[in-house]
Amino acid sequence: MGFQRFPRHYIQVSDTRDDEILSVYRETIAPLYGYVSRCSGGDRSLAEDVTQEAWLRAVRDWRRKGMPDRPLAWLTTVARNLLASHFRRRRSAPLASLSPAELLEALDDGRATRSAEMAAVVCCALARLPAAQAEILEAFHFEERPVSEIAARSGLSDRAVEGRLRRAREKLRRELESVMAFAGGTR
Repeated sequence: MGFQRFPRHYIQVSDTRDDEILSVYRETIAPLYGYVSRCSGGDRSLAEDVTQEAWLRAVRDWRRKGMPDRPLAWLTTVARNLLASHFRRRRSAPLASLSPAELLEALDDGRATRSAEMAAVVCCALARLPAAQAEILEAFHFEERPVSEIAARSGLSDRAVEGRLRRAREKLRRELESVMAFAGGTR
């Protein structure tokens, strides 16, 4: 039995299943933290807390039910849900100087992922989208995957992914309007 470093805490490793979990931890911690960090708008404390909580839930769940076929996908889903819960509970600061269209532009050119305030509003709006739409937007904007890779992973044509992205962006724009109106007190 040994101890392995985990952000701010130690996890105890005791048996073969735990050795397998530890191996997956080593393989997935960097990509998971990178994803969470991009989605949390540079809020390091939030990124660390969400990554840690996702892994604590994984260890608890995987010990009972066994490891999923795609551990990183499982962890990413848990992290996305934790972020969504966080942003639902927190009222976003108003961005009076930006319109939803300007926020979408900021998402396209990467500014939204570098600004905690913009990322908070975008993540709050993403949390209100259906999971499939949020996932495709996150893959394209936050994970910076090309359309061809998203298409290959999802078994769709490039054109189908482009159509889904367009519809998801339109839905995101409407959600941004709603979130910004609420945050600004005009709702």
